[in-house]
Amino acid sequence: MSHAYTAHVVWSADAEAHRSGQYSRAHEWRFDGGASVRASSAPPVPGSDPSGVDPEEALVAAVSSCHMLFFLAHARRHGLVVTAYDDQAEGRMSPNAEGKLYISRVTLRPLVTFDGPADPAVVTQVHDLAHSDCYLSHSIRGDVVVTPR
Repeated sequence: MSHAYTAHVVWSADAEAHRSGQYSRAHEWRFDGGASVRASSAPPVPGSDPSGVDPEEALVAAVSSCHMLFFLAHARRHGLVVTAYDDQAEGRMSPNAEGKLYISRVTLRPLVTFDGPADPAVVTQVHDLAHSDCYLSHSIRGDVVVTPR
C-alpha cells in the first residue's frame, strides 16, 4: 500500500532582492485541508522571520505528533484513558561523517495525564508500540528517543 502526501510551498521576492542576497526567507506552507503555515529559515539567517516555523522545528513537531497519535490509539486499546498529552520535543543537529549538518537526534518528552490509574509498565509498553508504529521515526536518519516525563 502506498500513500502520497502533498504540501504547496510558496515564496516570492523581487529580482533585485534575490540577486543581492537581501531577500526574505519567509514563505508559506499550504496543505490540502486549507491549513496555511507561515514558515521561514531558522534565525539568525538574514531575512528569516522568527514568527515563522522553520523546517527543522517542523520535522521535530511532525515526529512528536506522529508518536502522540499512535500513543493515543494504543493507549485506548490497552484500557488507558488519556485526558492530556504534553510533549516538549527537541531536535539536535550535528555534522555527519562528511561534515554536513543533519537532525541527528529527536528526543520526545511526553507528559501524559490519564483518567484514573495507569500502570507504568503498560504506559511504557504503549510508548514502545507507538514508537514502533510511528513511520516518521523510521523515515529519518537520526535517532528518535522517547523519554516520558
